[in-house]
Amino acid sequence: MTSLGEGSNVSKSDLRIETLGDLDELNAVLGVAIISCEDNNVHKELTDIQNDLLNLGGEVAVPNIGNILIKEDRINILENKTETLNKTLPPLKDFILPGGDELSSRLHVARAVCRRAERSVVRLAESDDGDLRWIRYLNRLSDFLFVLARSKNSQSEEIWDKTEK
Repeated sequence: MTSLGEGSNVSKSDLRIETLGDLDELNAVLGVAIISCEDNNVHKELTDIQNDLLNLGGEVAVPNIGNILIKEDRINILENKTETLNKTLPPLKDFILPGGDELSSRLHVARAVCRRAERSVVRLAESDDGDLRWIRYLNRLSDFLFVLARSKNSQSEEIWDKTEK
């Protein structure tokens, strides 16, 4: 058993605890990405996202309190940054293989962990115990991380080879 933020005890296998673990892992993976980031603006953006994830975790850890820590403007900021970055990139013609340079590879890992956290939040929302705003935030974050990984990749992108082997 473990305690939630408001003092109630739940099983360590509780969906809320699983969601908190996924958010914590995403935050840690972003921390690993930050150490290979030399761009101060991106470093700040990723640190802001880490703070968002702690706020989101705070909302998840204290159910039914109505304390909104992740505001709509954070979702809008992610959408705008994604759109702005995407305009600087060549259009995708097919799937790309996650990888590239060190920072881009770490951002791709963060994106994949973000998608898992999003699935946990969806399950929480389906159990009437979550907030759709959390889903939107994580969905926009995974898009942002994908586009950021593409934009920071100093190597050419590897395109998926669909040929049968």
